[in-house]
Amino acid sequence: MAGRGGFVRRSAVLCAGTVAAALASLTPAVAQASAARAPSVAPVVPDPGEAAVLGEEHARAHAQRRRARAGAEEYPQAKRTSGLASLALSQHRANAGFAAARFGRFTEFFPSPDFGVHTALLPTGKVLLFSFERVEVNPTKETGPTDRIGRTNAGRAFLWDPSLGTGARAFRKVEPPTVLMPDGLYTPRPAPFFCAGHAYLPNGMVGVFGGNTGGKGGSGAKLSFVFDPWTETWFRNRDMAVGRWYPSVVTGADGRQIIMSGQSERGTGTPTPVVERFPALRHPVPWRPYDIPVGLAAERLRVDAPFRNDYPHLFSLRDGMVYGLGRDADQQWLFDPVKETRTDLPRRPADFRGYGSAVPLPAGLRGPDSVLVLGGDPRDPNTYRLSGGRWTTEEPRAFGRTQDDTLILPDGTLLTVNGALDTRNYGYGPFNPKADLKYRQIELRDARGRWRLGPAQRLPRGYHSNALVLPDGRVMVTGDELQQIANDPDIGDEMDGSIELYEPPYLHQGGVRPALDRVPAGELGYGKDFEVASSTAAAVTRAVLLAPTTVTHAVNTSQRHLELAVTARPAAGSPKTGSPKAGDPKAGSPRAGGAQTGSPRAGGAQTGNAKAAGTIGLRTPPSAADAPPGYYLLFLLDGKGVPSTGKWVKLGGR
Repeated sequence: MAGRGGFVRRSAVLCAGTVAAALASLTPAVAQASAARAPSVAPVVPDPGEAAVLGEEHARAHAQRRRARAGAEEYPQAKRTSGLASLALSQHRANAGFAAARFGRFTEFFPSPDFGVHTALLPTGKVLLFSFERVEVNPTKETGPTDRIGRTNAGRAFLWDPSLGTGARAFRKVEPPTVLMPDGLYTPRPAPFFCAGHAYLPNGMVGVFGGNTGGKGGSGAKLSFVFDPWTETWFRNRDMAVGRWYPSVVTGADGRQIIMSGQSERGTGTPTPVVERFPALRHPVPWRPYDIPVGLAAERLRVDAPFRNDYPHLFSLRDGMVYGLGRDADQQWLFDPVKETRTDLPRRPADFRGYGSAVPLPAGLRGPDSVLVLGGDPRDPNTYRLSGGRWTTEEPRAFGRTQDDTLILPDGTLLTVNGALDTRNYGYGPFNPKADLKYRQIELRDARGRWRLGPAQRLPRGYHSNALVLPDGRVMVTGDELQQIANDPDIGDEMDGSIELYEPPYLHQGGVRPALDRVPAGELGYGKDFEVASSTAAAVTRAVLLAPTTVTHAVNTSQRHLELAVTARPAAGSPKTGSPKAGDPKAGSPRAGGAQTGSPRAGGAQTGNAKAAGTIGLRTPPSAADAPPGYYLLFLLDGKGVPSTGKWVKLGGR
């Protein structure tokens, strides 16, 4: 490995190796947001006698196990089991009146080994989940290691392979590199990269920046990693210039990542204004699947981003600019990543918004040029659109909620899942697992911008909840360690989390679901014509690209939906064979044989049942500003808006 960092081929590398005073000085909004993260339980203190014999860290681990046992007694298994059963019953009753063809339906609910504080759909079809090691099993106490130092302040990560189903064998641990954190103890532990920021690189890898050093109410780490989906390995890069806890990251039109905000290494209440870019301009952009960034540096930009609150929403829109939409109404900015400048955008309507959603709205054949901001204020159900440099108030949802996740679906409609009254408050006070049923209901927004309430999910999921669209068109919902701990069917096993699957209405329209049998291998340039094969080509009316999701804390900077120009259609009379029915719950499911064959990494054709397949001509988006380089899911849709199973294509041929 080169001392100054660089790309390393896989054959050469096998592994990588005072809060009160601060809060008092903040604005009320910042203080409220920061206090929500402050722990309500004292750090684990080792027994002095054990420490003298075993060493402090070993004794601390013993103390942690004793606390876990006490937590299980304080909140017994019977309470968790009955809570989960009650939620299943109320979900069944609430959803009885929702027709799947209009509202979709929740199907499977199954255990996961991770809390899913962070999630990312990878171009292999697997899902990366990462968070922190369990430090508390009583959900009425602080469930995260916010203020811990030492070994208990550690990260963990897993992969879920949907093609292997929903059992324990479908998950594999992909532990982050061991690090020594500058917390005074320097105890080796898996990198505490929870509450970091992340985005995709053009080669399909996930860049992860920041984390929690521990202490000071939660302090920012300078950590910088990539996760390689092809070898399923973490690699470490050079530390950032500043620590970041709760930063945001977005991929720009050039494929480089812009990193902003986050609490600094000085602790909670000290968000950094420093903006960084990864990789630095002196390093090439990781483009090919075997370009592994190892030891690469980020660089500081001349512009700053003085957000008063962390996790701002960042979007790279079709003009190539980065839009930074802060939680404070007066902190809405436009950044030019080339000129390294910042200009003001108009003040957003309404006041401070917490952890709510923001979505770049589909804009047809071009990249998005407007953003819809929603959620983050339980008193305000309105949605707000930034377009053409001005804000408008759009149609409200049924009620206000925070901690919600809003996704763009393949048909261009929007789906909101998850939500709460406030941080770890679901309607009955903080750290109370009981929840108002309404926060469990989804909302759907149609193409005309109208919202409607839908069925309820099993668990209430608020703070640290997440969701993403899978290649088969289903939606994965996870996150919120408090609710997962409170409703764990076996708190003694190693399956700490849970996942729910939701099938949108388009999977319940009946008839034949479109088939996408083959897409081109290799990279696709911008504004270029290409062909795909489909055994139901005559029924296809639309083709779309959907960017994969990597999300945390309702911050999803990677979403994007583009229509593709259809340049050629099959001759009349083409057969419609070899496709599952849209009403079949297994239609397009990886477990039903709908998974792609042929890895994008290997450049092999991604093939399925191509018997009597017709050919459809399509054209890619015009520029990298419309669709930043990287991997996208291609879907074919019929006249009812029913999508095929998506297949991966890569944009940005060089």
